[in-house]
Amino acid sequence: MCSLKMAALRVAALLLWLSPGCAAAAVPLVIWHGMGDSCCNPQSMGYIKKIVEAKIPGIYVLSLKIGNNVIQDMENSFFMNVNDQVREVCSQLARDPHLKGGYNAMGFSQGGQFLRAVAQRCPSPPMFNLISVGGQHQGRVYGFPRCPGESSHICDWIRKTLDLGAYTPTVQEHLVQAEYWHDPLKEEDYRKNSIFLADINQERGINETYKKNLMALKKFVMVKFLNDTMVDPPISEWFGFYKSGQAKETVPLKETALYTEDRLGLQEMDKAGKLVFLGVKGDHLQFSEEWFYTTLLPFLQ
Repeated sequence: MCSLKMAALRVAALLLWLSPGCAAAAVPLVIWHGMGDSCCNPQSMGYIKKIVEAKIPGIYVLSLKIGNNVIQDMENSFFMNVNDQVREVCSQLARDPHLKGGYNAMGFSQGGQFLRAVAQRCPSPPMFNLISVGGQHQGRVYGFPRCPGESSHICDWIRKTLDLGAYTPTVQEHLVQAEYWHDPLKEEDYRKNSIFLADINQERGINETYKKNLMALKKFVMVKFLNDTMVDPPISEWFGFYKSGQAKETVPLKETALYTEDRLGLQEMDKAGKLVFLGVKGDHLQFSEEWFYTTLLPFLQ
């Protein structure tokens, strides 16, 4: 009789767990915008937030804002030290009660590599899946072909500043794009003086904590835009880059020292099926809503 009662209780518990009212809550999503954008632009991050919320009822979406308002947020995407931005984001995530059980992350353009830094440096709360949409993980951009607002003076000023002294301490401290500037003709300067990218890519030594934390991801999804005219080289979006000492021939991730020496654990993650390489036709950050729904949304559900 007791065994029958226990079996009935188990069945009742299972039915309760399967009932609609007890369905598991959607995993929260954190998104980080790219250069010259802001958290809440209705044409970009605001739109992404809206369509994710429409497709995944009940999901909590945090679109990161660095600063007190959207103007500061946009300006900081150019002029606030990336390491300070990452620290600020780690603090935001740790304080947010919606994220205490963990979250998925989606970064757009430079937001992709910035969120990877969050994964490597700040494991609590835990990041489950990282989706990098056009993130430049081996550096962007040799040549700086264009930037948002091409006719504005800010783009010309940034371009000239990078050309003249990307690896000087002052520029590194105060210009975001310099902090992931990777000049294949000045590899030694890059390794020695890059205060952000060279650090998270383990160019000056192996930080085992960075490696352990990144390997804790369930999936690391990298989206490359196949007709990208903004990122040079586009293969940086899949962790590839130019062969050292020249700016014509590129090598894929698996032929880089980062992979062969497994400095970040990417080789082990690849063998475990945790790395996902996606290609989409179009220029930088140009994709259809249908592609977003069918290709990226499954990683959030």
